[in-house]
Amino acid sequence: MKFVESFFIAIRSLFANKLRSSLTMLGVIIGVGSVITLMSVGRGAEESITSTLEGMGTNLVYVSSKTPGVEGLASMGMSAYSFTLSDAEEIAERVPSVVAVAPIIENYVEVATVDESTVAFVEASTPEFEQVVNYPTEFGQFITHRHVASRSTVVVLGSDVAEKLFGNDDAVGKKVKVNGRQFEVIGVLEAKGGQMMGVSMDAIIVVPITTYQSRLFPGGTIRGEDAIQQLAVQIESTEVADVVSADITELLMERHRITEEGKEDFLIMTQEQMMGMIQQVTGLLTLLLGAIASISLLVGSIGIMNIMLVSVTERTREIGIRKAVGAKRRDILLQFLLEAAMLSLSGGAIGIIGGWAVSWLISVFSEAAGITINAVVSADIIVLAISVSVFIGLISGIYPAMRAARLNPIDALHYE
Repeated sequence: MKFVESFFIAIRSLFANKLRSSLTMLGVIIGVGSVITLMSVGRGAEESITSTLEGMGTNLVYVSSKTPGVEGLASMGMSAYSFTLSDAEEIAERVPSVVAVAPIIENYVEVATVDESTVAFVEASTPEFEQVVNYPTEFGQFITHRHVASRSTVVVLGSDVAEKLFGNDDAVGKKVKVNGRQFEVIGVLEAKGGQMMGVSMDAIIVVPITTYQSRLFPGGTIRGEDAIQQLAVQIESTEVADVVSADITELLMERHRITEEGKEDFLIMTQEQMMGMIQQVTGLLTLLLGAIASISLLVGSIGIMNIMLVSVTERTREIGIRKAVGAKRRDILLQFLLEAAMLSLSGGAIGIIGGWAVSWLISVFSEAAGITINAVVSADIIVLAISVSVFIGLISGIYPAMRAARLNPIDALHYE
């Protein structure tokens, strides 16, 4: 009963000073809204990257080139990449449990027609690319071994690239220029959605790897062979990933004449390891964003404490009267704690709605801009935000409430 009575007294007190209460809540509203918005954007980015990786399949092993001490090779017409097509062929033939190997070189290029142009992310590879990274064509065909063998100037466009260049028209059979060289469009990839490291998965183009090496970005290894950036290896199942990684390491060390461990010119990473690293990085980023936004909550808590101290001073006579008619210290303490908690709880509730609205707007506008950030407002973020806001309210109200509870009733009654 005492609690209910104190609750209604707290409500009447807050409504008696509507403007002051609203301005006090503003700090909490901004703080909670910022926490929800920034953490939701971080969570959305993590889910977007994770879903993109899962869309490629979970039974992949990536072998990336890592050639140390080769700065300045580009000026001599050589590449820092250490792989060749024969490396990919040997892995596919000699390593057990390997289903297919797609050699890959990536770069940014300009793709243009007579009327339109756009920047795309080129994936230079072989026909295995379509199967290994799960990138089927929707129209036309994918590159073939004949295209690779003859260094054909053909290109498969991502759905976004095709739409930007040709709109709703059929792109298959049309001509485009890739970095100023004319290519024929032989296919358009299915729309996948999502992003990988800031690159839309639909804003890519695929060309034969030999065409890339000879016509777009010529560059050889330090042994004079055509260079390859990385190898995407599809394996039978994730259970054999560690065994396959060890077999690939042994084979490449033998082929590249590396005799000392730690001197490898390559780096092997399973898709599970990649997902773990990405989740760790995005998780830390989300926590960092939440911590930055929490500064606003700290400012809001200081505002609550300040207003509660003012309220205690203004209501000293009221406190004296209540004590004189039988109110105990815990009753006064409870009343002021409830007022502080209600300020923060109300501000937190409004902040949750505001944060959800801003997160939704970010998702809408980012999609319109072609970035696609689906901010995820999950239940744990909401529970965290509301719990922190109530905790801040209680902590901020403890000192003012204790000060009010300790007032001597006789001195309080004489206070003007």
